[in-house]
Amino acid sequence: MKYPSKVKLVDVGPRDGLQNEKAPVPAAVKIELVHRLQDAGLTEIEVTSFVSPKWVPQMADNAEVMAGIHRKPGVRYSVLTPNMMGFDAAVLSKPDEIVVFAAASEAFSQRNINCSIAESIERFRPVVAAAKARNIYVRGAISCTVGCPYEGEIQPERVELVARLMKDIGVQHIGVADTIGVGTPLKVQRAMEAALRHYAINDVSGHFHDTYGQALANTLAALEMGIWQFDASSAGLGGCPYAKGATGNVATEDVVYMLQGMGIETGIDLDKLIDAGKFISDFLERKPNSRAATALLNKRAG
Repeated sequence: MKYPSKVKLVDVGPRDGLQNEKAPVPAAVKIELVHRLQDAGLTEIEVTSFVSPKWVPQMADNAEVMAGIHRKPGVRYSVLTPNMMGFDAAVLSKPDEIVVFAAASEAFSQRNINCSIAESIERFRPVVAAAKARNIYVRGAISCTVGCPYEGEIQPERVELVARLMKDIGVQHIGVADTIGVGTPLKVQRAMEAALRHYAINDVSGHFHDTYGQALANTLAALEMGIWQFDASSAGLGGCPYAKGATGNVATEDVVYMLQGMGIETGIDLDKLIDAGKFISDFLERKPNSRAATALLNKRAG
């Protein structure tokens, strides 16, 4: 079987990974995490989100974090912008990419952003146009592509619908997300196939949560299709505030360990990546939620 020879990973730890932490994480710590990730070789980092601090208080320091980063040439810094108000605030911080998000589940869309799927896409239309006018790359994320905490299993047709709507408003890339981590390899492949009806293989990525321990298997299933871009989160940080019991994103360390073992190039230094994950885990006073990091840290200690 022919796998991609290289894989690009987007570390979403600073944004998706930290957004649900109850205790405030200081801007200086978030900035240091970004610096450590880029020093480890990450070239795509999702830094923060420009959303109402009422809904996501952890991201209230978005402008401060973006201003504090020492930008490294060749690294793309992205931010989440759910509407024009968020976009107008984000533009001042000069992001390289913005991310808009819609769900493949009507119930999730209503609970998460208080509107229907169709309404959410219309809300993004002016955001996408404004970003492209400023030469800012636009990535879209489709959440709940295989399962929803309210609706249960999601059919691939729903994923195709959202992909088509995103394509219609000019979104350049889409991530197929298993937000609550219920996906298994064949279901994930069907969701990917649905997205690929409207987007080229180079414009589709995977975003898998590890709630049921399936994230690496799902990553491998996507690799088998030729997908070569994935989101991951250092130390396996993160969850979803609207999906009860959903554990973190797949750990970047675990994905890198698997890819290195397959001879697939990532450009990432695993030891430095583990140090970055340990840094943020130590601050949060918990162990990294990464099997590879745990094993290699134990080996170091031995």
